[in-house]
Amino acid sequence: MAKILIHGSGHKAASWNETISHMENKYNKEDLLCPNLSLILNGKEASYSNLYSSFIEYCGKIDGPIHLCGISLGGILALNYALDFPEKTKTLILIGTPYKVPKAAFAFQNMIFRFLPKSVFENMAFDKKDTFALGNSMKSLDFSSRVQNIKCPTLIICGKKDNANMKSAYYLAQNIKNAELKIIENVGHVVNEEAPEVLAKILDEYYCLYS
Repeated sequence: MAKILIHGSGHKAASWNETISHMENKYNKEDLLCPNLSLILNGKEASYSNLYSSFIEYCGKIDGPIHLCGISLGGILALNYALDFPEKTKTLILIGTPYKVPKAAFAFQNMIFRFLPKSVFENMAFDKKDTFALGNSMKSLDFSSRVQNIKCPTLIICGKKDNANMKSAYYLAQNIKNAELKIIENVGHVVNEEAPEVLAKILDEYYCLYS
């Protein structure tokens, strides 16, 4: 059964490589898929609606139910998909994922980004222009009234130092019926790069339960 690991806007698909390298071979690793979000857009304008529709198309090409695991923007896409396609979603893992876009923090982030050179964005999911376009299209995203409709087993993960998403982690854990919460000590937002071995162990254990 396919397990889709979805990166955030600040990183690319390769950000999952080290986590995957630590995962035990209890299942076919060929079923571990890491889509590159900028590529699945396939030339379309960078907006959340276009990215989400491209993600729906990507998942639709996979036979049977899927395990979704996303961090940050990837978590938002996974959450959105699990709400819209419950029959297709076997499990849901959300890492450092906001249930709604924090407008003030987003505005501050965009202000910082505006002064960064284009070269900084080479290691991010999207270039400078597309990062702004995508961000502006996400300002009104809010799943707070829908998260209680999630039916599949759900794991919420947050780094203890990820202050921006800690409140969201508790909210999701309290409002999703089958949710479990794991807080990882001494780790910030980018759990898959900061603590790949710890995350790999958590993923292995979770997927063994629901494989």
